[in-house]
Amino acid sequence: MSRRRKPLTERLAEPIAASRPGGYFYVNIAPRIDRRLMKWTGGRVTTGGFGRVGMLGVKGARTGVERETPLVYTRDGECVLVVASRGGDVKHPAWYRNVVANPDVTFSIDGDERAYRARDATAEERPRLWELVCGRYSGYVAYQRRAGDREIPVVVLEPR
Repeated sequence: MSRRRKPLTERLAEPIAASRPGGYFYVNIAPRIDRRLMKWTGGRVTTGGFGRVGMLGVKGARTGVERETPLVYTRDGECVLVVASRGGDVKHPAWYRNVVANPDVTFSIDGDERAYRARDATAEERPRLWELVCGRYSGYVAYQRRAGDREIPVVVLEPR
């Protein structure tokens, strides 16, 4: 599989984002900024750069209230892959628990929102998909080490 060479800005930013302080920023601060930035720019500009982050829409597991979460995504044919890393935390992110409870979601890329059905990658497909998502953002490798015994889920969004 041939991989595109990442722009210099991505190559410089990834180690910072994969660090503990960077993980904290992208879990706790960046989503608040990105929700506004993405709304103002039609989804084209985020704290994670250009063309890397989309917006997941999912109903809350307990409340049923629509939640929006900016996430780095990777394309796999018609499907979109997102990773429930939470910066390498030992707990799953809230959005992941919501997706498990309510798998009918939306995902917006550059302002183009589409409907998807979310599911965890199967044991058979996970190694290939993990390689794909790590090719998109190498920080997931560091996150998996920090997550300890928790296997970080790769979530497959299949078009509805």
